Amino acid sequence: MENSVEKKYNKWIVVLSVVIPLVVALLFGVNLKKLGYDVQPLTFLPPIYASINGLTAILLVTAVWAVKNGNRGLHEKLMKTAIACSVVFLGMYVAYHMTSVSAVFGDYNYNGVLDADEQATVGNIRYLYYFILLTHILLSIIIIPLVLITYVRAISKSFERHKKIARITFPIWLYVAVTGVIVYLMISPYYAS
Repeated sequence: MENSVEKKYNKWIVVLSVVIPLVVALLFGVNLKKLGYDVQPLTFLPPIYASINGLTAILLVTAVWAVKNGNRGLHEKLMKTAIACSVVFLGMYVAYHMTSVSAVFGDYNYNGVLDADEQATVGNIRYLYYFILLTHILLSIIIIPLVLITYVRAISKSFERHKKIARITFPIWLYVAVTGVIVYLMISPYYAS
């Protein structure tokens, strides 16, 4: 049964769950350089936001450990930090893609096109890369409402309902965080210097 605190946040959960992916998708398609703006590409950001993904994964695992050991206060701080890391990651990710040309997996000559020789060189590993990337992207959209619902249930002190959805939220969020690092490690050789 929902309490009044949860009801108060339900509209925001729906709005943010729709607006965030839409805004990211729109901004992802906007490249300021291609639009003629004289912007410095933020090419230093990918290793930073990949590290933030890694930190998020560590925070999530540590937060679960903390709550299982009865340290609810530490759990709460770690989860708030994980949410903050995800927000910072999202801002950096969008800023990078708005100012830089996206790398193409396997594009050794950095021309933005995967030619036949490059396809042969990279082989079938690109299918693994695209599988990881696609699942990472799809689950990163799904995780938004799950994190928000899980968080609201915690702040509204609906702990049994919080635990129930956290069992779903945790592995998905952990997968998104870990695959964010894997995607970076796989694509990083193809960033133009």
